[in-house]
Order: sequence, then structure tokens, then C-alpha cells
Amino acid sequence: MGEFAEGPLAALSHLGTELEDAADVETVARAVLRDLQALPGVSRVGLALNEGGGRRLRLLSTDSGGWCHIDAYDDVPLTRVVRTGEPVLGGLDDLGGRFAELLARQRKVGTRALAALPLPGASSPIGGLILYFDQDQAFDGPQLRLLEAAARRTSQAVRRVRRLDADDHGDDDGEHPHRASVRLAGDPRAPREARRFLRDVLATWQVGDEVLDSAELCLSELVTNAVVHAGTGSVLTVALEDDMLTVAVRDRGAGDTPELVEDDDPLKVFGRGLQLVDALSDRWGTERDEAGTVSWFALRVGTAA
Repeated sequence: MGEFAEGPLAALSHLGTELEDAADVETVARAVLRDLQALPGVSRVGLALNEGGGRRLRLLSTDSGGWCHIDAYDDVPLTRVVRTGEPVLGGLDDLGGRFAELLARQRKVGTRALAALPLPGASSPIGGLILYFDQDQAFDGPQLRLLEAAARRTSQAVRRVRRLDADDHGDDDGEHPHRASVRLAGDPRAPREARRFLRDVLATWQVGDEVLDSAELCLSELVTNAVVHAGTGSVLTVALEDDMLTVAVRDRGAGDTPELVEDDDPLKVFGRGLQLVDALSDRWGTERDEAGTVSWFALRVGTAA
């Protein structure tokens, strides 16, 4: 670990500074991949985030041109750490018969060891980090603590920018032509109020009826969940940017609000209505933190007005 220590500590410090300044998930991910690949012996890095209510992981890696998806029930290290919350690490021979297909591919490209770590969330991992090494690794206490610190800082940054994107700022201030927010009551009137607000906003932006219909159905489910499971008011934020409509609902449920899942599996989709959201939207997800829950979906709409 002596050879590993000085450079990684400096890299982690640099990464921390970059993450503090990051304004979106893309910037967070690129900084993490760039800085962690600079660690001694690291040949490749991947970052994956829960998406679709946990049905899949959205992955960006240093050897890919953009994001791709992993089925959350594929038996690979990243899905394992998200499911269990425990790291997977060691030399390829140390991992036994697990992940046979992936390990066979890695041996062909000279990988000697890997480390996959969960990105901790308030109640369950929000994703995972994976590092591939072309040198044998001890994964002793200091090295493991450093890798866990990198995962923790990454998770904090992702959650921070997500909160910023859908935070409680009340009504739209008019500075962004395609962004609008409204406060919703924490009672059965909320879904109807949310749909009315969405219709008015999307009509102003000249979004087509087909997208509007899908968005209304998805929004009703998110707001209903906020009322039923959180029991609080919420903030609805609608944004249209780069041909993508994003709708987010932030509630203020307490930290001990019951999970919207049927068991302890963090990758299980919850609620029949959310299966409709999964079917109608291009992307969707949910993130719980100490302040409550942000649930969101995105629909491609064509050229913005």
C-alpha cells in the first residue's frame, strides 16, 4: 500500500474539489472516472446509478462513449454491490466461480483484480463504482478505506446535484423559459392540481397531446405516492431542455417513512402504478434522502417551442 498511498490521497483530494463544484450528474461522473483512472494500476473505471425504480443500472465507463444500461438482475459485481450494499473485491482468481463470463473477458484484456463498491444512499445504495486493475492488489485497510471514501464522496455529489435539480424553490421565477414549479398540498386534491398545472405548462410550451397524455399518467402516480406514502405536501418541477421533458416531485417525508418496496431488495420495482411509469417514460427513478424523496421521469418530446 505504500506505493499506492501518496498519489491516491492527492487524487482523492482533487476529486473532492471537483465534486464540490459539479452542477450535474454528467459532470460528477466524468470527474470520478477521470480521477480514479489516474490511481496506480487502474486500467478502467465504471460508475453506475440506479434507474427505472431499480430495474436497471445506468453505466458510464472510461472505455465507452456514453451511458449504457445493465439489467439490475444480471449477476455482475455492480449489481451485486447495489443489491447487498457490500463491496466485491479481490484478484480474479479470488472471486471463485462468480461472474464467470465477465471475469473471462477481463482476463483477456490483462485485468488482474477488481474492486466494486456501493454508492451509499439514505436507505440503500444509489449505484456503484467499479475499478479494474492491471496489477495485483492487496486491498488492505488503508486502500479499502480510500476507495470507500471515493464512493462516499461520489454518492454525496450525485445526491446533491439531484436535490439541486428538483429542490423546493416554490413557483417558477421566470428566469428559465422552459422550467416551472408549483407547491402541491399533501391531500387527495394534489394529483388533480398537478395534472392541471402540467397541462397549462405544456400547452404554453406547445408540447403535443401524446406526450401530454403520457406525462399526466406518470405524474398522477408520482404525486399519489407522495400523498399516500409521505403524507406531506410536495413540489412539482417541470423542465424542457434539449428535446427532453423532465418532471420531478419532491416530498418532505420523514426519514423513517416506510419504503415503497415489498421487501428488503433495493432493486425491486414498487407499486403497480410505477410499472406504468416504467412503460411510458424514457427514463425514471426515485431517490430518498434525509429531507424526503425525489421521484422523476423523462420523456422525449421533439423540438422545444
